[in-house]
Amino acid sequence: MKYGMNLLLWTTDLQPSQFDLLEKIKGIGYDGVELPVFNLDVDNFKKIGDRLTALGLGRTAVTVSTEDANPISPDAAIRKAAVDRLKQVIDCCAAAGVTHLCGPYHSALGVFSGSGPSADEWGRCKDILAQVADYAKANNVMLVMEYLNRFECYFVNCAADCARFCREVGHSHLKMMYDTFHANIEEKCITSAVKECADQMVHVHISENDRSTPGEGHVDFDTTFKALKSVGYDGWFVVEAFGLALPDLAAATKIWRRMFTTETELCTNALTFMKSKWQG
Repeated sequence: MKYGMNLLLWTTDLQPSQFDLLEKIKGIGYDGVELPVFNLDVDNFKKIGDRLTALGLGRTAVTVSTEDANPISPDAAIRKAAVDRLKQVIDCCAAAGVTHLCGPYHSALGVFSGSGPSADEWGRCKDILAQVADYAKANNVMLVMEYLNRFECYFVNCAADCARFCREVGHSHLKMMYDTFHANIEEKCITSAVKECADQMVHVHISENDRSTPGEGHVDFDTTFKALKSVGYDGWFVVEAFGLALPDLAAATKIWRRMFTTETELCTNALTFMKSKWQG
């Protein structure tokens, strides 16, 4: 089992001047970090990768799709822009030595049609992500599709649908992840949800119901870890938590009040909590 920390708690654009953060996370005891990939500067990601290698830290990454580069758009030019942008993201991942690219990049974040996903949107997304998966495979990056709750997207909202999508595409480098925050909202049964997607699940986000310190809210982590053990999960557990340090991200994630003392304390307590639940 590998334990990681998503850097979105601190930054959306890690720079060399912030590399002391990587040393701190290493010192706490994490095996790796999850890199936000929004500023598509390949040279900077090469520097990040070199530093992570020197520290002995693994790395995954996360990104999103935007309205002007939306894989499910009816506009062919916008879909092409989605392919081009995701290829650039993969270039950054390859430069940093990232193994897994996670996120809800199947559709534009926070953009709604007023109804559920259509058959045409489903088909368009399969075509686009299959193309991107080919490019990801060539760069040794695994695409890891994330489903979101109904308040953040409408295209894929539950484990069963996300797993079905990945099975239909049937690509070696397109799989899915399980996120405890979204599952807490959308799944009727945690155990059933985990078992339903087990054949496609290669990554897990550990996130509390209030996006703060895992173990201090009401997500049913006992059942979650038990279910993951029952299906033989053996990948990353990455903490995804948000605070007020980044005003734009705080607004996007609807964080209006401070829910932890310090980022370092959250990071430390989260690792202790995950290990106690998994190893206990």
